[in-house]
Amino acid sequence: MALPLLMIVIGLIILVWSADLFVEGAAAIARLLGMSPLLIGMVIVGFGTSAPELTVSAFSAWQGNPGIALGNAYGSNITNIALILGSVALISPIVVHSQVIRKELPVLFAVTLLVIAQIFDGELSRTDAILQLGVFAVVMGWMIRAGMNQKTDALELEMEDELEEHAMSFSQALIWLIAGLVLLVVSSRILVWGAVTIAQDLGVSDLVIGLTIVAIGTSLPELASSIVAARKGEHDLALGNIIGSNLFNTLAVVGLAGVIHPMAIPLEIVNRDWPLMALLTISLFVMGYTKNGEQGRITRVEGGALLAVYIAYTLYLINTVVSA
Repeated sequence: MALPLLMIVIGLIILVWSADLFVEGAAAIARLLGMSPLLIGMVIVGFGTSAPELTVSAFSAWQGNPGIALGNAYGSNITNIALILGSVALISPIVVHSQVIRKELPVLFAVTLLVIAQIFDGELSRTDAILQLGVFAVVMGWMIRAGMNQKTDALELEMEDELEEHAMSFSQALIWLIAGLVLLVVSSRILVWGAVTIAQDLGVSDLVIGLTIVAIGTSLPELASSIVAARKGEHDLALGNIIGSNLFNTLAVVGLAGVIHPMAIPLEIVNRDWPLMALLTISLFVMGYTKNGEQGRITRVEGGALLAVYIAYTLYLINTVVSA
């Protein structure tokens, strides 16, 4: 038990560090190649922080552990909204200025509805997974086009400041990108091995491990980047990270895992985890829009409510393990 637990800790530490290297290297290269700060914030950073979920879920599916793959993706979505945004809003209430983010929120809700339509029959087929990847490509294309047509946006200004603060040469950025990618792969394999071993030793389902330990661990890059952004007053960047990550998790992470290994959907996901993910997405949709003529915001009270939901959900999962 000690060795698998140590491997999980080591895997998570390297995973978070390598994700940061990968994102900063990719963002710097994109900037040097002429990509606009808005697109870097929407595409590179927003989705790059989901690289841990992608690699972990891909390896889990490849090794025949679909519970970890699904729990990692959907658990990360729940963690992103309830734990991360809840914590960030407690530190600094989040005001939504970006028009691009307001356009992304309905898309995230629509994608969440697509999930239940596909998994309600208790199976994620390879056709379902390919459809998810196709929808992801369409959403990406729409986001890029929307970003290019947006004249000036709050997210772009915040991203411009971040890029100037972390400027680097092309060779340094390339080294960071390659090193981050290699370490992502290595740390993901270590983490998956440790998680599967502990699940087998304790007799706990892969799904619960994926929803808790793995989901929290792979969401650490989003947590770190969102807290830093919030402390700097870059609220749109913090929220954009979460929305982009959840879109990526729902479509690309699950889609890739399903293409690698079509999987049965545990009943708990349909009855417990998806409804909570949908409810949190709806709450984010409501809070992010203009109210009574004022800009949308996530207040400290709403942040506290999100955090309370996450704590209650996690305690419920732990109780199911203890009672089993």
